[in-house]
Amino acid sequence: MELSVLVEKYEKYLPVTHNSPHLTLGEGDTPLIRVPSLEMLLDERVSRKYHRHITRNLMILGKLEHEQHSTYSFKDRGMIIAVIKALEEGKKMLLCASTGNTAASAAAYGAAAGLPVMVIVPKGIATGKLSQIRMYGAEVMEIDGDFNDALKLAQKMAEKNPDIQLVNSVNKYRIEGQKTAAFEICDVLGDAPDYLFLPVGNAGNITAYWKGFNEYFDAKKISKLPKMMGYQAAGADPIVRGHRIRKPKTDASAIRIGNPASWEYATQARDESGGLIYKVTDRQMYRAQYFLSALSGNSIYVELASSASVAGMLKYDLQKPFDHGSTIVFVVTGAGVKDPASAEKNPFKKEIIKLRSSMNPHLIAKGIIKNYDSRRPTQLAR
Repeated sequence: MELSVLVEKYEKYLPVTHNSPHLTLGEGDTPLIRVPSLEMLLDERVSRKYHRHITRNLMILGKLEHEQHSTYSFKDRGMIIAVIKALEEGKKMLLCASTGNTAASAAAYGAAAGLPVMVIVPKGIATGKLSQIRMYGAEVMEIDGDFNDALKLAQKMAEKNPDIQLVNSVNKYRIEGQKTAAFEICDVLGDAPDYLFLPVGNAGNITAYWKGFNEYFDAKKISKLPKMMGYQAAGADPIVRGHRIRKPKTDASAIRIGNPASWEYATQARDESGGLIYKVTDRQMYRAQYFLSALSGNSIYVELASSASVAGMLKYDLQKPFDHGSTIVFVVTGAGVKDPASAEKNPFKKEIIKLRSSMNPHLIAKGIIKNYDSRRPTQLAR
């Protein structure tokens, strides 16, 4: 198999050598796109709050980790390194606990590497992800508990069998791979952004980004470090509350985690960067999800958990407006097609219009045009 472009590009920052096994599913090099509609939206909302016209020349960009990765989530970026190291160390099987995305990535890379994969999932994960996992050939076990119960079991299984490689984000190689997203952002911008907004579930991603930014800063490839702005779902916000949540509740299944494995590293990233870890409601995430998909002008269809980054950005800017000229990056972590059930529950989407075959086509078209949903982005994002 050919060498991963991501591994080749950032080899000196990764725990690999020229002798490491070759493996790739086309990971990395994901788009960083500017979203002018969000820049306008934030200025309009702040202008309304302060009753005067405000233009701040913000630059808002989305790091789209859901588009080019084979399993449609950011997990591929870390999984490539974890699986390469598993092969290098002679492991015979991959194992993970997952709310969906990690398991799909592990299953895909395991299939590519010729390694069997076992995954332990809690009840209620997105059906799109569950189908994906099974189609990649993984053995799926469903536990009668939450994600943290699944992770505890997986860790005990791996501890008792040296042939098994645990590939959750407690695996340091996952963090090593995921930090490359920070490198890519800096390579495109020529420096670090002022702010990085991202969802927080098990907290490995905020840990990885902060590690990546710091490594580039130490290498003098960037001149500053961003504020790390992580957002949990209200109802699954243990870091915000300061204690474990035994039964986390949110429609955003990817971040429905009550005791993040990388909690300590996430708070370290928050504190060292002068950033924030806070919460957004499901309704705020649904609103941001619909905005990104239908109103942004970029047609960014994300799973509900991914929209926590934009929901958090909208919330933060009203509470503490961004300075003039700020560069802000939000991270999209997973594709909407992976969780169609939550999209169906989105209260902001258009309803299906029921027709009768006997209806006049001209009147149908006329009525649709007359009643066209003209909600402006500003109104939607209040």
